[in-house]
Amino acid sequence: MSAPFDPNLVGQVFNIQRYSTKDGPGVRTTVFLKGCPMHCFWCQNPESQSIKPVLFYKQDSCTSCGRCVGVCKQEANRFKDGHLVLDRSLCVACGACVEACPNKARTLEGKPMTVQDVMDVVVRDRRLYKNSGGGMTVSGGACEMQANFTVNLLAAAHDENIRTAVEIEGFYPWSVTGRIVELCDFVYFDLKNMDSEAHKRGTGAPNETILENARRIVETGTPVIFRTPLIPTFNDDRDSIKAIILFVRDELGLDPMEHLELLPYNNLGENKYDKMDFKGFHPRFARQSDEHLEDLETLKRNLSLHQSA
Repeated sequence: MSAPFDPNLVGQVFNIQRYSTKDGPGVRTTVFLKGCPMHCFWCQNPESQSIKPVLFYKQDSCTSCGRCVGVCKQEANRFKDGHLVLDRSLCVACGACVEACPNKARTLEGKPMTVQDVMDVVVRDRRLYKNSGGGMTVSGGACEMQANFTVNLLAAAHDENIRTAVEIEGFYPWSVTGRIVELCDFVYFDLKNMDSEAHKRGTGAPNETILENARRIVETGTPVIFRTPLIPTFNDDRDSIKAIILFVRDELGLDPMEHLELLPYNNLGENKYDKMDFKGFHPRFARQSDEHLEDLETLKRNLSLHQSA
């Protein structure tokens, strides 16, 4: 019997990606929820950090037609020296300018959706899930930030006999994280750095609760894969990765070859910072060389519980 859920519960969603093959077994629909308590300096989805909608403004697509000026009740759009200027201190991301823009220079990232709204999309690919062993994955942001919505969404999927997975950060206490995990058939869990001070410098948060949640998830017996994004200057050196591998192997008792993925850095989200007029610290790195990535994979293989012959 599936857990009860409220189909009318509202959450903040910024994307629903169908036909995903990277977010769990089989073909999946990944639901991306807004809101994240951490602020990783390399974040590929900066629009996900705020629980509220975020306005993307692609300035090179703007023709300064002025239609957004007339519809903005906050007077956040104005002309200066013949060019259109957006004052983000006045913008409330209401979306009026998005509707008015004929050139699609503006988009609103994030919108309220009910559990039923999301499930109406998810169930469309029921046959694909059945044939491939896939299902629905809830991601973020950090889905724990909308824990109640996440729990209801997972319960709704189970009610439709759709298998579930989550991608979680582990930031919140087990009283929150555990409610989500118990409704999951599979979990992806981020391990970014074993040094708590380094973790705090890179993400804005220490890692003690995260590591405790990692231990608790393993104790539940829920299938889990830990993921480490490889970030230059933060954790892509041998010592940092070795510490993560040994944590998975020795403290969690899992084979790193089966339960730890090392994810190469990519810069696919960098243009989002420009669309948000981001003024903070966001370095732009190159992807690691194939030789460096192979060296880290070899390190993982050599430290694995079951070394290949």
